[in-house]
Amino acid sequence: MGKPRRRYETDRPDLDQLIEDLVQSAARAYGREDSAEYTRQIIVTALRLLRDGAEQRDVKLLNSALKELRHSFRVFAPYEHLRKVAVFGSARTRAGAPAWQQAFGFAERIAREGWMVITGAGGGIMAAAQGGAGREASFGVNIRLPFEQAANEVIAGDPKLINFRYFFTRKVVFVKESHAIALFPGGFGTHDEGFEALTLIQTGKSPIMPIVFVDEPGGSYWSEWAEWMRSHVAERGLISERDLSLFRVTDDVETAIHEILNFYSNYHSCRFVAERLVLRLRQAPNAEQLDALNREFADLVSKGAIEACGPLAQEGGEFPQHARLTLQFNHREMGRLRALIDVVNGYVSASAPPPRDAGPLEVLEQSLPPDAELDEQD
Repeated sequence: MGKPRRRYETDRPDLDQLIEDLVQSAARAYGREDSAEYTRQIIVTALRLLRDGAEQRDVKLLNSALKELRHSFRVFAPYEHLRKVAVFGSARTRAGAPAWQQAFGFAERIAREGWMVITGAGGGIMAAAQGGAGREASFGVNIRLPFEQAANEVIAGDPKLINFRYFFTRKVVFVKESHAIALFPGGFGTHDEGFEALTLIQTGKSPIMPIVFVDEPGGSYWSEWAEWMRSHVAERGLISERDLSLFRVTDDVETAIHEILNFYSNYHSCRFVAERLVLRLRQAPNAEQLDALNREFADLVSKGAIEACGPLAQEGGEFPQHARLTLQFNHREMGRLRALIDVVNGYVSASAPPPRDAGPLEVLEQSLPPDAELDEQD
């Protein structure tokens, strides 16, 4: 029998009781008893900073980051049922340039499908995407810089514009709130954001989603980058060859739109229930298709088989209208998981319109009990 897990608390029983009373009272007042334990741990962490003698600058950083994240969650909350695509690209691209026109056309087209667009709120590609999507379908997550990052006129003054002090909190929000990512030619920031998204998906820290790199018509900016990734990174064994399937490169807007919409043509969302990965689908596979999935993707399963079922009780009533596939996922091959989703999407007619409803964005890594990570790091 394992060692009992001790509770995450301060070293002062009197303070712990005060925290418990405060949190329980607030949880009842706001009707959020489900979040009480994590709220308690946030307060305990803050008090442990005092106990540890943390420098004021470190406490200030954590305080600002928490405020930024809390505000962004509040801004996005009314729109959680709508799918969103994050658009990245250079702030220096001039209006009317081929890449600018691609970004404008892409955003205009995806907005017609009921999607919203999230950009960094600056000029260039960001302004093009927000111009294409329109103000009502746009979010801006701006970063405060001493140069070239004033909010563009499309999103300036809109309540869906959020101004961040820190890049790391801004990137958390970009990935957390997006159901797809589109990248247009850009500089350090664009590459940083693209690699961040790919790393989070590759390592299971973010839900799998479509990532599309869009060149200008006839351009080679991203196709040459993809070839470099294949020849210099994958061929050296620094990533798996299968990781290259986590993204697509195209110079055609309609192809980029199809890549995103088709990803959600049957697949809806996923989450872990205990050790099982649960995929929510519009249409379940028939017996023959399920047998084929088990033959083709046996390497993804650490134990047992891929199984079809209905909603699980542990999902708390989420999306009862959707069918389920469950498997004991090995956590290693995200590129292969993407391939499985592509196969499952093939079960739905190409003419069937993809659903516009979005699920809560889950962290794909297997969830742990509230105290599991913290106790080990005390």
